[in-house]
Amino acid sequence: MGKDVIIACDFASAQDVYAFLDRFGERRPFVKIGMELFYAEGPEIVRQLKARGHKIFLDVKCHDIPNTIKKTMRVLSRLDVDITNVHAAGTSRMMEAALEGLTREDGTRPLLIAVTMLTSTDQEIMEEDILIKRPLSEVVMSYAVTAKYSGLDGVVCSPPEAAAVHDVCGEEFLTVTPGVRFAESAAGDQKRIMTPAAAKEAGSDYIVVGRPITEADDPVAAYERCVREFVG
Repeated sequence: MGKDVIIACDFASAQDVYAFLDRFGERRPFVKIGMELFYAEGPEIVRQLKARGHKIFLDVKCHDIPNTIKKTMRVLSRLDVDITNVHAAGTSRMMEAALEGLTREDGTRPLLIAVTMLTSTDQEIMEEDILIKRPLSEVVMSYAVTAKYSGLDGVVCSPPEAAAVHDVCGEEFLTVTPGVRFAESAAGDQKRIMTPAAAKEAGSDYIVVGRPITEADDPVAAYERCVREFVG
């Protein structure tokens, strides 16, 4: 899997998603199914979008005790998604259990990545709300290293952190980066953001783009602009 733009399909219903994706005609962009859509529609939305030919990042950010996560991932492994994730804060034992549960009997599995620190979090929020007093960049790198040594394939991090993650974890360790906006777009609730072109320069492997595409007057043109700027 090479560099790609993943569209965050943060819609409330399958009907909304199908109406949105129908605008792309024969094109089948890589899509992210987040918690809102997955909780609204359940596993069937994954099956339907896979049947339509889409690659899927199932972004449900699992975080629980290792045994629960192992059993959860065993269920998710049946859905044939391409990428799914857990929270790195769940510890190495949890991530190792997730990997074990996600691996099918034939040895195949989706890519498993770990969320480091949400892109809506900055240094002040991390210190005041989570009571972590270390530099945010240091926390992200620590989570990334723990994820790598737990056997995971990569992390979710902000675009400005992608290069540093590759420096400490290697070029093959994936960086999936939300918090991507066009230069003229509003930041919304995101704190650590970059443009698609800057994310490319920073070393992101995948960018996850939601509102700048889904809320654009012409979503297809916005998506194509992202691909042009990020993939080339």
